[in-house]
Amino acid sequence: MNQIRNAAVAGMFYPGSENQLRKEITLMLEEAADYGEYKGIAGIVVPHAGYVYSGRTAAAAFKLLKKKYNRFIVISPSHREYFPGINIYPGAAFSTPFGEIAINEELREQLLSGSDLIKLNSAGHNQEHAVEVILPFIQHLFPEAEFVPVVIGDQSAQYIYGLADALTPLFGEDVMVVVSSDLSHFYDSDTAAYLDGIVENHINSFNYSGLFEDLTKRKCEACGGGGIVSLMKAAESRGINKARVIERTDSGRASGDRSEVVGYLSAVIYESE
Repeated sequence: MNQIRNAAVAGMFYPGSENQLRKEITLMLEEAADYGEYKGIAGIVVPHAGYVYSGRTAAAAFKLLKKKYNRFIVISPSHREYFPGINIYPGAAFSTPFGEIAINEELREQLLSGSDLIKLNSAGHNQEHAVEVILPFIQHLFPEAEFVPVVIGDQSAQYIYGLADALTPLFGEDVMVVVSSDLSHFYDSDTAAYLDGIVENHINSFNYSGLFEDLTKRKCEACGGGGIVSLMKAAESRGINKARVIERTDSGRASGDRSEVVGYLSAVIYESE
């Protein structure tokens, strides 16, 4: 349990030096649009590509977190390994160029006890970037915060709704849920805009069941779509039923190549404005 998960994509997805990473996150947060105040925020959705492509979109969501949060639950898909179920990392901390961010043992145990579909296992965590790229934002804004890394290996209904059940009792004043997800991959920008618009519409209308159905039928794409559904369903169970996509873009806006893009959005799930 004292194992430290070392950074796997520092220097690739984001700067590998502490100073450069601090400068880049500071600049992204300064340049991100201010989308106002949202009360009773249960969670945010952010993309997880390299910062040059999606960092500003992620920064826009983190900029909404005006108050102090001591504990974060970061939910991501597994890109490199398939496994049945949902795994929480069994070690003590993750390491980034900012240093170690500790795993909150109490919150981890609460999640594990909330569903027998959630396991304590390192499978899916070792090389996964979708959790890691989120952590420097948390460390920069909330340097004392701890977190729980949750990786979904199978996004079928039983696991997604099981995760929602485990999340439901954990929303609180000092807990923030962050779902890490990109959207469609490698379509031209017009096709991507159409597909990603379906995801956006489902989020804005708080239609997580419709989102799950369209993802299952491949009418749209979101690699972390199961996590978005889990967050929204859990929030609704606590009387939180508003969501808004605050920003949506694609990789072509940074690269200039509109022939094959990856889509990104940031969103907030909240009680009221």
